[in-house]
Amino acid sequence: MRMYDIIKKKRDGGELSTEEIKFFIGGVTDGSIPDYQTAALLMAIYFRGMSVRETCDLTFAVRDSGERLDFSAIGGIRADKHSTGGVGDKTSLVVAPIVASLGVKVAKMSGRGLGHTGGTVDKLESIDGFRTTLSEEEFIAQVNRVGLAIVGQSRQFAPADKKLYAIRDVTATVDSMPLIAASIMGKKLAADDDCIVLDVKTGSGSFMKSAEASKELARLMVDIGKSAGKKMVALITNMDRPLGNAIGNSLEVIEAVETLQGRGPKDLTEVCLTLASYMLSLAGKGAPAACRALAAQAIADGSALAKLRETVAAQGGNAALIDDPAGFARAKYSHSVKSGKSGYIARADTEAYGLASLLLGAGRNTAEDSVDPSAGILLKKKTGDFVQAGEELAVLCSNDPSAFAAAEKTLLGATDFSDARPAEEPLVYDVVT
Repeated sequence: MRMYDIIKKKRDGGELSTEEIKFFIGGVTDGSIPDYQTAALLMAIYFRGMSVRETCDLTFAVRDSGERLDFSAIGGIRADKHSTGGVGDKTSLVVAPIVASLGVKVAKMSGRGLGHTGGTVDKLESIDGFRTTLSEEEFIAQVNRVGLAIVGQSRQFAPADKKLYAIRDVTATVDSMPLIAASIMGKKLAADDDCIVLDVKTGSGSFMKSAEASKELARLMVDIGKSAGKKMVALITNMDRPLGNAIGNSLEVIEAVETLQGRGPKDLTEVCLTLASYMLSLAGKGAPAACRALAAQAIADGSALAKLRETVAAQGGNAALIDDPAGFARAKYSHSVKSGKSGYIARADTEAYGLASLLLGAGRNTAEDSVDPSAGILLKKKTGDFVQAGEELAVLCSNDPSAFAAAEKTLLGATDFSDARPAEEPLVYDVVT
């Protein structure tokens, strides 16, 4: 088999066989296929696309390019959720404890933030002492004992994806639907979960800018997951504005705790309850409406908050912070951003809000950058709110006061005003089953 022939076949609109796809991913993984040929095939896929069968084969080849987890020693149904990334998206910190408190096992591996999107691991590491690295034995034992463990992706999952993404990033082939789906699901299927709920973000703060494109990606990923024997649902959720009011690591943990205390922002609470209801439903706890009631009760009776406290303690974190978030380290400096005009906030460029938090130290441009856990933004007004000139829009938090000017300029430039209240957009656009 020759790579030349595979490239030519896809260039001419042909459908690659399972064996040809396995040959390609095997060569990418072991380095026997040069980057220029990999780039050529990626560009051919970008223009010619792939069938669902081809995309499934590509996903499974990516999944099988590295280690895979075996969760058979975990008793009970295992459920997980995956978000395609957004600004202020701290849903895992709320949803996972809710689901675990209701008897469904959550063995979760999460990533770090890069660019304008935050990472669950970075948020958890803002809790003093919290260990995001556990041995496989510790991880499985904790899931069996507590029902929940959240760790970073420390093992060599889907190494082919890392190589493919590096080439996609410099050859303008990132935004290809089959390549995106194979990248996300290849890593997700390397874990051994029974049920997966996908939170596919859409809008200015996500990499899928339109609801239609997000639905197309969701359908494809659901098909891939089902073909791998998983129970799958995907939610299309709104990322045309930040989720909740906090952007930044410790600020988002505090807001997650407040949500589990029953006093979180309405938008964050609504999305979390919806995600939890579908995770519970896939795990056999009932219809989504009944499971939503169970999730709401887990917040109301304190059992979900208790599960988060138990998880933090089990992973070496200071569990007292869950009862009193005032103990989190705070940034030395804060700066109030005032509105220069009166009117309704008609639109926020959510990605730019995330970039403003990055300027304050809350994110990273490269994987090697360090993160300031106390840096970030507290939003006082969001899309649809009326603002008077001179009224506070947000509070910027940083240990570097020289960052405030650029962050304020970015945030104000990303906020549009109008005389009329904008139409209210749904938080959840669609459910893809």
